[in-house]
Amino acid sequence: MLSAAAVLAVGSVALTGLGFAVYLLVANEPTSTEAAANSQAGLGTMPSGPHRRDSISAEPMLQVSAQDGRGGVPSSTPAPSLTIPAATEIRASEVPSGFPPTPQGAIGQLAAIEITVLQGMSIPIARDVYEHWSEPGPADASDWELMRNVQAFLGSAAGTDVEDPTTMVVAEPVGAQIKGSDGAGWVVACVLLDVRAMVATEARVAYGHCARMVWEDSERRWVIGAGEPPARAPSTWPGTDLAARAGWRTWISERG
Repeated sequence: MLSAAAVLAVGSVALTGLGFAVYLLVANEPTSTEAAANSQAGLGTMPSGPHRRDSISAEPMLQVSAQDGRGGVPSSTPAPSLTIPAATEIRASEVPSGFPPTPQGAIGQLAAIEITVLQGMSIPIARDVYEHWSEPGPADASDWELMRNVQAFLGSAAGTDVEDPTTMVVAEPVGAQIKGSDGAGWVVACVLLDVRAMVATEARVAYGHCARMVWEDSERRWVIGAGEPPARAPSTWPGTDLAARAGWRTWISERG
């Protein structure tokens, strides 16, 4: 749902809403696997530390087309599932939190961050969330993938109507995977979202997004970790054979 697929409106209608925003990102930022060419070799025996983490982050994922995020034939075989804990509190920037220090907890926190940014669809909100929910480092909010999605949406034709009460963006997690981990407090978490942008018509797209997540023991929370962002996640239509091949497991919310 967010940095990997585009939604085409029916017939000759132009690209609209979030679909157009995502289309811009895909068109201008093709997936590159050059930096990750050697990441898989020796990863199993690589010692814990920055080099291992960079290798996990850069390891390429299944490459898919923009069309694969717009729809697909439902699979006859149910995909494996992953149960994600529920948030227990609201913290900085109105982001749900309270997730446990487990890989599933990191996934839950990443999804909460993504949903807050996408449904808020505001540059100030995106910047505020990034500043409160990421480790200090050289990267700025302007370099954040989710910020670029917000900018693309607001810069599209649909963005001119963002103040209209009928304009709405809704994001729901439908898939997740743990790309890799290094110790108990570091994981590359990936979330597959079902994102719907409703302006005059509805545009729908599948968006896969990964992030380094780091457990802050002093604050008892997960945050986005510093370092080069992970390789682009595959945005595949949920429930398809391709989604399962890309590693996505069906999202199941833990009952409180």
